[in-house]
Amino acid sequence: MATAGHVDHGKSTLVRALTGMEPDRWAEEKRRGMTIDLGYAWTTLSTGETIAFVDVPGHQRFVPNMLAGVGPVPAVLLVVAADEGWSRQTEEHVDALRAFGVRDGLLVITRADLGDGALAVEEARDRLAGTPLAGLEAVVTSAPTGMGLPALRQALGRLVARLPPPSPTPRTRLWIDRVFTVRGAGTVVTGTLGAGALAHDDELLLWSSRRPVRVRQLQSLGERVERAEAVARVAVNLRGLDRDQVRRGDALVAPGWYAGVREFDARVDWLADCGSAEVILHAGSAAVPARVRRLGDGTARIRAERALPLDIGERALLRDPGRCRVVAGIVVLDADPPPFTRRGAAARRHSDLVKRPDTPDLAEEIARRGAVRRTGLTSSGRLAPGGSTPEGTTEVAGWIVHDPWWRECRDRLAAAVRERAAAHPLSPALPRKTALRLSELPDPALLDAVVDGLGMVRDGPGIREADTRPELSDRAEAALDALCARLAADPFDAPGRPELDQLGLTTAHLRAAVGRGRLFRVQQGVYVHADAVSLALGRLAPLPQPFTLSDGRKALGTSRRVAVPLFELLDRLGRTRSTPEGLRRLVTSGPAVH
Repeated sequence: MATAGHVDHGKSTLVRALTGMEPDRWAEEKRRGMTIDLGYAWTTLSTGETIAFVDVPGHQRFVPNMLAGVGPVPAVLLVVAADEGWSRQTEEHVDALRAFGVRDGLLVITRADLGDGALAVEEARDRLAGTPLAGLEAVVTSAPTGMGLPALRQALGRLVARLPPPSPTPRTRLWIDRVFTVRGAGTVVTGTLGAGALAHDDELLLWSSRRPVRVRQLQSLGERVERAEAVARVAVNLRGLDRDQVRRGDALVAPGWYAGVREFDARVDWLADCGSAEVILHAGSAAVPARVRRLGDGTARIRAERALPLDIGERALLRDPGRCRVVAGIVVLDADPPPFTRRGAAARRHSDLVKRPDTPDLAEEIARRGAVRRTGLTSSGRLAPGGSTPEGTTEVAGWIVHDPWWRECRDRLAAAVRERAAAHPLSPALPRKTALRLSELPDPALLDAVVDGLGMVRDGPGIREADTRPELSDRAEAALDALCARLAADPFDAPGRPELDQLGLTTAHLRAAVGRGRLFRVQQGVYVHADAVSLALGRLAPLPQPFTLSDGRKALGTSRRVAVPLFELLDRLGRTRSTPEGLRRLVTSGPAVH
């Protein structure tokens, strides 16, 4: 559990009275009588249950520290002093609890020896009305006199009994809130284990660096243990990790279960106005700069400065760094959102998001989106690494696709390819960019899978059916016959634009002729005999090696317009190469050319 409440309302004194332990660790905290950083203490109830407390600072200047402690906990001790009553800082702590989704706990009135405890309870209940914390059981106490402490311990027992146990999961995640070094042991991190379990010698990933680390020793509440299960306070001694390689806000996660979330769509409950799109995103013990793009009333796209190990349905909050207060609670709805590529996409996205539950059914989610990356499902906890896909879905090129949607995409692409061939018989190949847009496929890898599955062929930058080839008119066929007859006698006498215009041959005609193997394209605008490469090598090989460009041009009986790009092409094909000074070439025994 975490404490929450205004500075100097007696949170640390209450924890000290309950546990007999000193939660304030720093000399500065003890000197000033004010909690600055997170403190930890624990106690065992008469029921045998052990409760660990994260004592958080109440001063506004230390809100980031407070949020690091509250983020991973399931319940709270909301502390209000009887002599001072509700305060602005109490309200801000309640906003943080609301944003993190903390729904249970106890309302504890402290310093009842100095004020009217019943009046403080009444005021606090009025303030909590309409919030998820309305109806908290209230206990009036005075730590210095011991008043109400037995009743508080009984209330804690009732609270523990009604808190639901966490669901078993292999998705272990420990948000780190403290890092220190122990002589002879090395680096130790502590945190609230919110999901999964930890055991001696487990291998984990340090999230910030994705570096594998191993659990050397494990403690929970000051005792060495072989295994700890969520929810628990733990201290983890990590083997082979230096103190400066880890910090608060980092996390230890189970390998293979988190791909990381940097940009995501979220449901947003705005608690205060925020004049800037730049905020601090608090998740677990992490605090990361982020930008918010509002999509509509209650939804937003959030882009964090770095990726975090977040889940679909997970709660986090946004803080205004300028005013240092919580401005919104959020729920992650989509950890792999689609890009905005068309006008009105943000509004359409909002309409889609507002209909979603916080944790949608996996099969329904895939059906609604059509295709979802496996990594996105893994990173959000929806699918195990290597796990089987839901019924009615198929894995294609790293995507999980909804089978009916996949068939529709294939049908749209096939229809688009046929329409292209009918409308453009000289260039029947459908450009890939057009194919992606018309098929509505989100990834070129999926387009390639459709092409292969339908037996289509790739034709340069386009796609066509295997039995579809450019069709030439009778007039174009006759003109091409005439050109090929001339090139048979003079293979390297490439026609110029005037001759091509006279023959009525366009670039599309010439491209079709190259595709049929009737011409060879040296470069744009330079077309020669179809067997130009082998014919050129046959004329160049007998020359004294190396030979100059002029000697080669004469041997081919052509102009510089053809010879220069042809020799450069032969170099790229490995059939000729330049001498070191670059003025001569020689024929090599390079790879065969097909």
